[in-house]
Amino acid sequence: MAEIKFEIVETVAVLSEGSKGWKKELNLISWNGRDAKYDIRDWAPDHSKMGKGVTLSEEEIDILVQALSKRK
Repeated sequence: MAEIKFEIVETVAVLSEGSKGWKKELNLISWNGRDAKYDIRDWAPDHSKMGKGVTLSEEEIDILVQALSKRK
């Protein structure tokens, strides 16, 4: 399996923190040197390990924000 390289460009928000220090974060991440995308997933305290997550483009995050703002 090929190694996945990533760079957390910006931490947008910490959504929650578990009892073992793992945090669910919304970040802008560059995967394998590509343009950064929004990403929601759990991270170990030192960002050395990650859980499964979802990656969203700028257009997808805009749609998500619009949909959530209509719920209020």
